[in-house]
Amino acid sequence: MNRSLADVGGAALIVSQFTLAAETKGNRPGFSTAAPPEEGKRLYETFSANVAALGIPVANGIFGADMRVELANDGPVTIWLDTASG
Repeated sequence: MNRSLADVGGAALIVSQFTLAAETKGNRPGFSTAAPPEEGKRLYETFSANVAALGIPVANGIFGADMRVELANDGPVTIWLDTASG
């Protein structure tokens, strides 16, 4: 946890996932807090470009596509970063 992707010679697979913005109150999830598709795509592409600019190899999913992604989570930690709450 003390080393970055650059430190370990890692790579990033960056896949958009608007469902992380789901509001889960009620019977069905809502996505009104997710960015509109055009803005989401711009943010996704900007983030990917910024990671690549750090010299980190980047592979991308297809924005808005139905994709099946498998991963092996190496480590016991998942951290939610809520930038809105400061």
